[in-house]
Amino acid sequence: SQGPISGVNKDIAVLQCHGDCDPLVPIMFGSLTVEKLKTMINPANVTFKTYSGMMHSSSLEEMMDVKEFIDNHLPPVD
Repeated sequence: SQGPISGVNKDIAVLQCHGDCDPLVPIMFGSLTVEKLKTMINPANVTFKTYSGMMHSSSLEEMMDVKEFIDNHLPPVD
């Protein structure tokens, strides 16, 4: 088991995405996970995005959100 999150990792940015029609991992569990994360790291840095009608899969909208998240949080690659 891992120890508590400390140091610089307390301020890590997290994007959690979930389809609201996921039959494999119900959205309730996504909601519980994000609330737990907010107790472990800076809650201001945790983003939970849901996607209407999306099942246990991905979508163009979700991938665009992931790209935007990466662009906003990682330095550009030369």
